[in-house]
Amino acid sequence: MTVTIVGSQLGDEGKGALVDLWGGDADVVARYQGGDNAGHTVVEGGDEYKLSLVPSGAVRDKVGVLGNGCVVNPKTLFSEIDDLRERGLDPDVRVARRAHVIMPYHRRLDGIEEEAKSDSDLDAGTTGRGIGPTYEDKAGRRGIRIGDLLDPDVLRDRLEYVVPQKRALAREVFGVDPGEAFDVDAVFEEYREIGERLKEESMTVNAGEFLGSHLDDGDDVLFEGAQGTSIDIDHGIYPYVTSSNPTAGGASTGTGIGPTVVGRGEVVGIVKAYLSRVGTGPLPTELTGDDEDLADYIREKGGEFGTVTGRPRRIGWLDIPMLRHASRANGFTGIAVNHIDVLAGLEEVKVGHSYDLDGEELFTMPATTERWGRCEPNLREFDTWPEVDWTAVAEEGYDAIPENARTYLEYVSEEVGAPVYAVGVGPDRAETIELANPFEA
Repeated sequence: MTVTIVGSQLGDEGKGALVDLWGGDADVVARYQGGDNAGHTVVEGGDEYKLSLVPSGAVRDKVGVLGNGCVVNPKTLFSEIDDLRERGLDPDVRVARRAHVIMPYHRRLDGIEEEAKSDSDLDAGTTGRGIGPTYEDKAGRRGIRIGDLLDPDVLRDRLEYVVPQKRALAREVFGVDPGEAFDVDAVFEEYREIGERLKEESMTVNAGEFLGSHLDDGDDVLFEGAQGTSIDIDHGIYPYVTSSNPTAGGASTGTGIGPTVVGRGEVVGIVKAYLSRVGTGPLPTELTGDDEDLADYIREKGGEFGTVTGRPRRIGWLDIPMLRHASRANGFTGIAVNHIDVLAGLEEVKVGHSYDLDGEELFTMPATTERWGRCEPNLREFDTWPEVDWTAVAEEGYDAIPENARTYLEYVSEEVGAPVYAVGVGPDRAETIELANPFEA
């Protein structure tokens, strides 16, 4: 069977911990979109692993696949694999031959374009890792795919077609010196060698065929999404979005496994008990003004700094209309709620239950970001819960969670129309309380 893990908010919900937990029951863990802009932190036995490209299941000795929906920086991939090997692990990572490659000129152009947008409302706050420009080339049919790196003649042809265009763009539109990132010979030599390593280590696969054969053999596959629903290119707060589809539909298009197969499995939405995000754009429930000290407290207690960028995240109360939108767009069969412990001990706990837009009450997100930005949250207050020994709570189980926190969790479950499968009360795998295993649901 399949289980698909989806971020229900803005992409920093703690998906890696659940992929790590349930990945132990899967035979294969497959990433279906995004690139090395996606930060996953996995903690096991006190050891912390920060991964931005290698599927989180690698920590559990599972086969990891980067699907065709991903964009891959091979240098990041090799660096993470080599680091895991130095720490005593032996990750088995395969890369789809149809996945597109992040090239040096993509990273350079990403930084140039974001700098050009920095004084405008169109600044998306990207990680500068070339994700957007790579997806642009994919859509423009001028991209370079992993399979192209395996054939030097094809690679050379692709580079001689696209690099002069990128060089002209850098020089004539943005007025910058292109440099080595736009040199055909230098890029060819570097990526020809990368292709040789991919071939020598037998890392490349036809993702759909590879995953399909595992499913045909009765194996369990976990699909791992990066980022979150509200920064989905189609269903998110455009233009403050990523360049791919983190929603559950991306698990099909991003791996080559049909929607009827994915749809028969479980789709679990990962929820952070409050809201956070890196980057610009509206955030109706954001804690600002008189609440900035509270935002700082939650940020520090929750470690709300980007895994990839290190940038401090903006903090807000849980946005329920956002979760309703995510549940509909993904078809959640269950949810996991993380960071309930971070809200412990506060003098107040609130959620944005609905929005007010021009005198109308809305219960889900408007289709345009401009209308969303004009929404005022209708806040609902909850009774607070005390700070407790969360390690002991994790050992004892769900009933040991303070009663008011359980009331909060039950409210979230009711509003999204899906049961709670797990509750995270700390970063370690042992600090996740499992109510149901989606592979057994």
